[in-house]
Amino acid sequence: MTSAEPQTELPQATGSCCSPSGSCHDGAAAGAGRPAGVTSVYQVAGMTCGHCEGAVSKELSALPGVTSVTAEAASGRVTVVSESALDEAAVREAVDEAGYELTGPAA
Repeated sequence: MTSAEPQTELPQATGSCCSPSGSCHDGAAAGAGRPAGVTSVYQVAGMTCGHCEGAVSKELSALPGVTSVTAEAASGRVTVVSESALDEAAVREAVDEAGYELTGPAA
């Protein structure tokens, strides 16, 4: 004799990280359906570790329109994605505020 166990389907939570589309995002996330924006790569002097990367990323992320920042201490490169081109003076000020030096665009 075999016993059949009832199968129960759990309802999908709205806004969950497990969306009905199978994505980790529910489609209402920031940037959904929009172009990636403008990518700028800068050279920053003085970064030596993960803490440095975090400090620079935090300051640059606070600039209006910035959607993503990736800082790499080993190379000194900081990649910023923004909705539109950033004012270099604002970028320089943010990097200075973090305690580092913007030496220019990355080569």
